[in-house]
Amino acid sequence: MTWDLLFRLVALFGVIALGWVGARRRLLAGPDGLRALGNAAFLLFVPALLFRTMARVDLAALPWRLLAAFFVPVVGWLLLVWLWERRQLTHGGTMPLTPALAPQPTTRAISVTFGNGVQMGLPFSAALFGEAGLRLQVAIVSVHALILLSVLTVLAEVDIARAGAQHSGRGHSLLATLATTVRQTVIHPVVLPVLLGLAWNLTGLKLPAQADETLQMLGQAVVPLCLVLIGASLAQHGLGPRWRAALGRALLKLFALPALVLVAAHWGAGLDGLALAVVVIAAAMPTGSNALLFAQRYRTLEVEATAIIVLSTLCFAAAVPFWLWVLGWFGSP
Repeated sequence: MTWDLLFRLVALFGVIALGWVGARRRLLAGPDGLRALGNAAFLLFVPALLFRTMARVDLAALPWRLLAAFFVPVVGWLLLVWLWERRQLTHGGTMPLTPALAPQPTTRAISVTFGNGVQMGLPFSAALFGEAGLRLQVAIVSVHALILLSVLTVLAEVDIARAGAQHSGRGHSLLATLATTVRQTVIHPVVLPVLLGLAWNLTGLKLPAQADETLQMLGQAVVPLCLVLIGASLAQHGLGPRWRAALGRALLKLFALPALVLVAAHWGAGLDGLALAVVVIAAAMPTGSNALLFAQRYRTLEVEATAIIVLSTLCFAAAVPFWLWVLGWFGSP
């Protein structure tokens, strides 16, 4: 790891520490104030970032083969984790999923799937692979949140709609569940800005300069605000009593997911060299702060999500040299 990357990692933890100190010194307005900040991030800043990204991305220029090699195994992993967690909560399908537990499978799925592709991924790709590697990482980042958060939102809303219908005793017809899911999914702070941004993109129009600047300013607030929220959550709850389980999930994110991407990208999509290295390291990124925002949105597993983010970021220093050593066997830089 170069000194530049080490300093970036220290800076990341420095902002988390500011959130921790702010919460400990009661400079932040307690749990209700923190939840309000989380809502602001999820309802205002993240939608601005997603809309602007989708409205500006050059769909024709994206490296679709590389994106498929990355996102097919990642989404497959996400679905496997979601199914496993659902099965655990329902005791193998013998018990219904209650409304209180309904968001847990997707919250755990995002914690072991959604990587920190911006704060960590971009500088690491630039340092490790140069400008060519950075361009490939930017392509992944440009649709990373759009794809994963959209899939996760649909899964969460399906579970919530089904659990709500069962709990109320109404039963759950397929049509009613689909109608509720579609309504809750489309009118959602993640999916709606993605759809609106895509619609704008397809018109071929450029965003007005003033609107673009405003959206950029709002989007830039996502990263520091999320890091402060992570630090504040740590101050309130620590790593939680089940930190060993959180560490296990962090290691799954750092080692099991990249291994799956390596197999799918090399033997499935035929990638090698620089392209293979970029997708594997992208999969090995520590859990991103959107996992905490997602947990806060659905008011579940917030302590666990915070612990996984922090522990995976700490362990990332060991994961990167390991994967670079493995990639060396495939002729990657």
